[in-house]
Amino acid sequence: MYKSNHFIGVDISKDTFDVWNLLIGHHCYSNDLKCFRSFYRLMNIDTHCVMESTGSYYQ
Repeated sequence: MYKSNHFIGVDISKDTFDVWNLLIGHHCYSNDLKCFRSFYRLMNIDTHCVMESTGSYYQ
């Protein structure tokens, strides 16, 4: 069985979102389409994004 070990932690706020991974470290992005596309380039098919389910941003 194949197990993915590429996890990215995400913390979303109104104006920014922070991401962290053991390989890429910490990055802070503006909460807009251009930065979401930049963040998307860090991922591959085996990437799992995880976040805490507080407030309504997780929906």
